[in-house]
Amino acid sequence: MNVADAMTPREDVVTAELPGTRSDVLEYLQERSFSAVPVVKPTDDNGPEYRGLISREELIEQPNEDQLVMLMDDVATTTRETSLEDVARTMVEENARRVPVVDGDFEGIITVTDVIHAIATGDQDAEGTVGDYGSTNVNTTYEGAPLPVAERGLSYANVPYTVALSEDGEMTGVLTEVDIIDVARIVEGEESTGDNFPDQDSQWSWEGIKGVGSRYLPTRDIEIPNGPVSEFMTDDVVTASAETSLQDAAQDMISNDIEQIPMVTGEQLVGIVRDIDILEALYE
Repeated sequence: MNVADAMTPREDVVTAELPGTRSDVLEYLQERSFSAVPVVKPTDDNGPEYRGLISREELIEQPNEDQLVMLMDDVATTTRETSLEDVARTMVEENARRVPVVDGDFEGIITVTDVIHAIATGDQDAEGTVGDYGSTNVNTTYEGAPLPVAERGLSYANVPYTVALSEDGEMTGVLTEVDIIDVARIVEGEESTGDNFPDQDSQWSWEGIKGVGSRYLPTRDIEIPNGPVSEFMTDDVVTASAETSLQDAAQDMISNDIEQIPMVTGEQLVGIVRDIDILEALYE
């Protein structure tokens, strides 16, 4: 298969246009559970010009930045004629969940989920089992941890999920970036710069000026509820064994709209397989 066989065409892609605001993008991500939104600039000739990608991570990491142009990531692009194997390699190597399809104009986008769908339907072969490509390194958190703490854990671990554990160390659910974005909101406020009274003897002070006074700067922040992880996680967890085929795992991911599946032996958590891990089977 080629990218053209699996991609979402331009007319079906939700995009943000320049100029625009972060609030618009946050709304798209919350409503559609996207991981990122392409940013385009309308042109008088042909189609829109692709300018960049705005991800969930950038919105959370830069809460005071409102200009889309400052929030955009410069990510790899592809073309319609590129093979699915090659774009899968790009996704894994660049850790890119969404790759814009660009050939002069913006033509669409192909996502990890699109490739997983092709594997699930059997249109793209992927030999092997979950145990061949899953990892025993699992990002975890305590189910009673405050949600902001869990969000920081995801950021520091640089993964989009965490497996929640009970006081006994048993798996009780999975929390993802999507779950956090769903309940995040932008809060407007202001911050005082404090009083500024320059030294009267300073050679840089203006004669007769004794104090500049307080100043207030507008601020914007992402507010995340302080409730425990257990309030926001998914507790009906889909699992797989090491012997589960990649196609079966892909089918479970598509049918349950998830990006990772914990690996278990009996009821014991032994690892995890992410959708992007399965993509490695296409080019090895």
